[in-house]
Amino acid sequence: MQKTPSNSLHIPIQGLDRRFCVAPMLDWSDRHCRVFWRLLSKRAVLYTEMITTGALLHGDVERHLQFSDVEHPVALQLGGSDPDALARSAKLAEQWQYDEVNLNCGCPSDRVQNGAFGACLMAEPQRVAACVSAMKDACSLPITVKHRIGIDEQEGYGPLIDFVGAVADAGADAVIVHARKAWLQGLSPKENREIPPLNYDFVYQLKRDFPELEVIINGGIDNLSSGASHLSYVDGIMMGRSAYQNPYLLTEVDQRFYGETSPTPTRFAVLEALLPYIDSQLNSGNVRLNHITRHILGIFNGQTGAKLFRRHLSQHAHLPGANSDVLRQAMAIVSKAVEDQQEYRMVSNDE
Repeated sequence: MQKTPSNSLHIPIQGLDRRFCVAPMLDWSDRHCRVFWRLLSKRAVLYTEMITTGALLHGDVERHLQFSDVEHPVALQLGGSDPDALARSAKLAEQWQYDEVNLNCGCPSDRVQNGAFGACLMAEPQRVAACVSAMKDACSLPITVKHRIGIDEQEGYGPLIDFVGAVADAGADAVIVHARKAWLQGLSPKENREIPPLNYDFVYQLKRDFPELEVIINGGIDNLSSGASHLSYVDGIMMGRSAYQNPYLLTEVDQRFYGETSPTPTRFAVLEALLPYIDSQLNSGNVRLNHITRHILGIFNGQTGAKLFRRHLSQHAHLPGANSDVLRQAMAIVSKAVEDQQEYRMVSNDE
């Protein structure tokens, strides 16, 4: 199931439907996590962790870009600010058959700022426009930009419309807007996801001002109902940490956002479907069980046996030689907990 580059021109998925996207999340949205998510939703657009142009152009390309066919549609998020480096990286994305390339202009971390990319690029709209134009020239994939509504002392809507106007004129296919400002000094990345107030109206206004540009809204979306309400104003939504921490909600995405009629899989069915992937990855010799199971710990959140499930995986999946039997054991523990609860209720009702 591992991806290998192709010399033939890849035709990206036509009409890539970004009504529901799962955000790029550092250390979380890796290829194992994305395979798991794809078992929950066939239609959501998935995004990789941010990968810097330096890592691609001077590092192990296969390690960074390898993914499984089942992950489609999947977008590669790049971090960088040099048009030539981004163009070459976008070409690699096309060779490796990604469906979209996304430029990170929203991350506020010190490491990213030191590299002169991420959210600090919002102060340089013409540089970002040059980056978008170079990537558009280098490949046939959709090029999108993920950014904030502003940074630091930028006030009002003006700087945002200037930024989006520049990237739209450069040919960006979509913008994904985290509806918070980013403070490059004084707040940690975590605080920047929570403290600056949300301003959804700015994002809605962008869609009114750029009706031909696809606008995706991000930030503070923690359930599907509130997420769907944004679709009256923008083209799509992007959910982040809530999708990771409570992944089973993704099983409702295809029906709610794409009109699919296939039945929702049970939690156990999803995990059963993951087992062959686990076995294939362990057989490769380069993956340990906990590299995969760390992403599934939340699937039983709110259900009987959830804590026991997490505990068993946390205690056993990292051990040398751990295989898919560890997951089967964790599933059996949940089943037993459910049976015990049902038996207890029956006894209680009899009394």
